[in-house]
Amino acid sequence: MSDIDTPALADDTVLWSTEPEDRTGRPLLVLLHGYGSDERDLFGLRPYLPADVTIAAVRAPLTPPWPAPGYSWYPIEGLDGRDPSRVTDAARRLIDWVDALPGDDPVGLLGFSQGAAVSMQALRLEPHRFAFAVNLSGYVAPGDLEGDAAMAERRPPVFWGRGTHDDVIPPALVEHTMQWLPGHATLSGGAYPGLTHSVSEQELADVREFLDAQLAAL
Repeated sequence: MSDIDTPALADDTVLWSTEPEDRTGRPLLVLLHGYGSDERDLFGLRPYLPADVTIAAVRAPLTPPWPAPGYSWYPIEGLDGRDPSRVTDAARRLIDWVDALPGDDPVGLLGFSQGAAVSMQALRLEPHRFAFAVNLSGYVAPGDLEGDAAMAERRPPVFWGRGTHDDVIPPALVEHTMQWLPGHATLSGGAYPGLTHSVSEQELADVREFLDAQLAAL
């Protein structure tokens, strides 16, 4: 376990789809990018996402080792690489940021790769805080968390999509996620033939269908 604290998320790096005065009464969808990227990456998915939500794309708080570009939620290199405690640290920072927002509108999470792992960890920590989660090319970190039993009871909606040719996420983590999610979530999504560590048009169409269903349920 690392003794390095994960920094807080910076408000001035968040990209919002709406002005503050237009956010009240609208569900919030928080976007979490992958390793080496930034808040602008997933913000580009707005045309594929429902128009009646507020979108907030947040920037991860860490800088990867040179020469990697962008930002990261937790280290994936060295002895500290993919340490579940660091995934948890990042998820707690995300929860702190969400809790500091005004209002009490429903909140959903959508993450890619590292951002997806953090999204799932946040949902596990606070299964009643988040309405749903979208896990794109990510995984569920190993180990037990205090909210796992409550999540298994509530079974929040989770979309998990991954490519059959994704060679970035270690197979052991994919297998763990396959075993863990069905017992803790109302699961949808699937594996997309030929897709690598990325997102396809078909997957985005399926994500839109999932999000529309969640908004209708809210």
